[in-house]
Amino acid sequence: MKTTTHAFKEWAIAVEALTKGKTILLLRKGGIKEENNRFEVAHRQILLYPTYEHQKPQLLKPEYRDRVTSVDSGWHPQTVPIQSWADITDILQITEAETLAQLQPYHIWNETFARDRFKWKPKQPLYLLLLRVYRLPETVNLPYREEYGGCRSWIDLEMPLSLEGSIPVMGDRDYQTPVQAIRDLVKTEH
Repeated sequence: MKTTTHAFKEWAIAVEALTKGKTILLLRKGGIKEENNRFEVAHRQILLYPTYEHQKPQLLKPEYRDRVTSVDSGWHPQTVPIQSWADITDILQITEAETLAQLQPYHIWNETFARDRFKWKPKQPLYLLLLRVYRLPETVNLPYREEYGGCRSWIDLEMPLSLEGSIPVMGDRDYQTPVQAIRDLVKTEH
């Protein structure tokens, strides 16, 4: 049986968009508590762990804005629903603002968020993660644990979750088309 404990923390609205096949792209420079003070991909096969605390509706494209409720700092649900997992198929880096602007159709954030994320830690590249997402056969509601909190990208869950019976969110062609388009945009930067 295939299982994992490795989880990747991301805004709940982004996890929802990934799980519904609305996007395959995440932008990352890393959380405040990243090892070596920069983003690194720790695992390629990951559970998608939704977070709520830092979601800001004003940083999302209009079609996602109304689906986010801001919460107080430190708030978390009693249980966290895990609905999906992903294979990180590509880890790309960009250093040019023009490339980031061309990627706007492929993610859920507005231009302000993308630009601010790009400018934060300006000497570090912006990482693009392309994720092939799979829906678990049923949602697993995990009890929240203190060690899952904090501003970091990666956590290891207390118990492994089975990936058996998962179904891809997108078919091969539906996934490969945006992957190739994104790769081509990034390739033109180098």
